[in-house]
Amino acid sequence: MDNLRRYGGAPYTVAVIHGGPGAAGEVADLARELSSEYGILEPLQTVPSVEGQIRELEECLTSEAALPVTLVGHSYGAMLGIIFSAQHPALVKKLVLVSSGVIDSSYAVAITQTRLDHLTMEERAEIGTLEIQLDVPGQVNRNEIFGRIGELLDKADSFDPFPSTGEKIDYRYDIFTSAWQDMEKLRRKSHLKMYAGRITCPVVAIHGDYDPHPADGVRIPLSGIVHDFRFILLSDCGHCPWRERRAHDRFYKILHRELQ
Repeated sequence: MDNLRRYGGAPYTVAVIHGGPGAAGEVADLARELSSEYGILEPLQTVPSVEGQIRELEECLTSEAALPVTLVGHSYGAMLGIIFSAQHPALVKKLVLVSSGVIDSSYAVAITQTRLDHLTMEERAEIGTLEIQLDVPGQVNRNEIFGRIGELLDKADSFDPFPSTGEKIDYRYDIFTSAWQDMEKLRRKSHLKMYAGRITCPVVAIHGDYDPHPADGVRIPLSGIVHDFRFILLSDCGHCPWRERRAHDRFYKILHRELQ
């Protein structure tokens, strides 16, 4: 399947879901690291809607995974994992949310400003220029522009990251704009919380204390509605714990424990 990567060997008991949306390949390093002990699937979100990505994920897992699987969702992928686990309870053994997007819209209001505060004046100005370029009619380089914004936001989201491994991310602005609009609507209307309340499997959330996406925006909403929920906060850690120098070892120790 062109929309699925495999790491290690069968049985594939874990699926790692990337964020973005429109950032396929973002969790490749994480999937590769875990594949030393587990068969890992990395489904790629290639359709521009939440509903379509849920169907796509179902097809990937039912065709390749040893069901039920443990889903490890990062950022937007964690939010997608919440919806999928609610809709397909027989396919998911456990859901691990890594740096999830906030579940309640009220916690999202300060994210953009927090990110900008983590950047230099020059970097903030560059983001402003790039956002203007995205809206230029007939712009043919939107994916490249979107990718550069992603690189700058990754810097804003990081506390003390390792040097980049150069892993290629397939930035797709069309997927981002359409799928994120869907997800924001679900969150704004409290449908994301409704899905979370239907989850029957254990849910574990791992979050960094430096992440601009506030930890309370995940911990507080989910602790009140998910029956089997645990929250773990990592200190000195940004949005991608596996890339963080000071949190890397603690993150993997926790994650390996949850995958057993």
